[in-house]
Amino acid sequence: MDNVTFDDYATWTVNDSDELCSFSPSPEEVLSHTYIHSIICAFGLIGNVLVMITYGFYKRTKTMTDVYLFNVAVADLLFVVALPLIAHNEQNGWPMGSAACKMLRSAYSINLYSGMLLLACISGDRYVAIVQARRSFGSRSRTVLYGRLICAAVWVSALFLTLPTLIYTELFEEHDPMLFEEHDLMEPNSTLTCELTFKSRKTAKLMKVMVPSLQMAVGFFLPLVVMVFCYSSIMCTLLKAHNSQRHKAIRVVWAVVVVFIICHFPYNVTLLIHTVSLFTERSCEEEKTKLKVLATSRSIAYLHCCLNPILYAFIGVKFRSRFRKILSDLWCFGKRYLYSARLSRGTSEVCISGLRTSEASNNASSFSA
Repeated sequence: MDNVTFDDYATWTVNDSDELCSFSPSPEEVLSHTYIHSIICAFGLIGNVLVMITYGFYKRTKTMTDVYLFNVAVADLLFVVALPLIAHNEQNGWPMGSAACKMLRSAYSINLYSGMLLLACISGDRYVAIVQARRSFGSRSRTVLYGRLICAAVWVSALFLTLPTLIYTELFEEHDPMLFEEHDLMEPNSTLTCELTFKSRKTAKLMKVMVPSLQMAVGFFLPLVVMVFCYSSIMCTLLKAHNSQRHKAIRVVWAVVVVFIICHFPYNVTLLIHTVSLFTERSCEEEKTKLKVLATSRSIAYLHCCLNPILYAFIGVKFRSRFRKILSDLWCFGKRYLYSARLSRGTSEVCISGLRTSEASNNASSFSA
């Protein structure tokens, strides 16, 4: 029985179909996506590593939100590390083999589910801390232990939801029909592609609906509903509060929601339209156009990996004070090696006093912690 395959966009073809259409991107599209992904990798790597260092090693008094932010940075970092490997293999016929094909294709799925669910957890924790402040005061439910347990549950759920991608993704030898003539004795030109591959049409029809549906439902609509509810309640609470910082906090809320929608809404809407159209007959050009729009909108969704550290970490007063402490420590260590032992002792005293000053400033807080 002929294998049935479909790519990340849930398109599928049978290799004995009457009409063969090549969906390979043009060299210009490949080059533009390479530049965009390189920028995402660079900024995502720097931002998420700084967040992990700050929350993992320098921030002693952790909260549930801190635990969530650390895990979001881990999820984003795993993806930005995998992204250049994915691009390299796609352009060179997957020289890293079948295992890399499975793992790298699963990286986006794991990042999607874990990252989006953790962002929903952050909005829920902020809702409890601000809207339900009186009830949550002194509550043991908002401890680091509970945060770690929730994060563990999120990672397990993300791995479970990624199983279809991990199981069915295989290296597939794709023949180029344009280079093969009917009476030519030579073998047709072929390339290796990493796609979801099935042995039967029944399984393909099920998965081509289930995989994108799970991505849209769990990876976008569920977190969006939770975030809209929680942040709407937070904004109402902040508007009633007589606080000089409330306007800045409200702007942060708007930024978090708007950036989330701008990054993920186009891709999910396009994916929904494409999934529905799979049950209708499409022309070759129409399918190519949809795939181009999907590729572009998916690159926009990737940008969220770079923006998460800014929206959820660097914008917070506490995080900035801890980050300044890191820079102060690095400066002090550098001074010790550059100057004499006598000057080094003086520098150490300056560093200690700077750390104490930083500790005292941590009493200030903001919406984004």
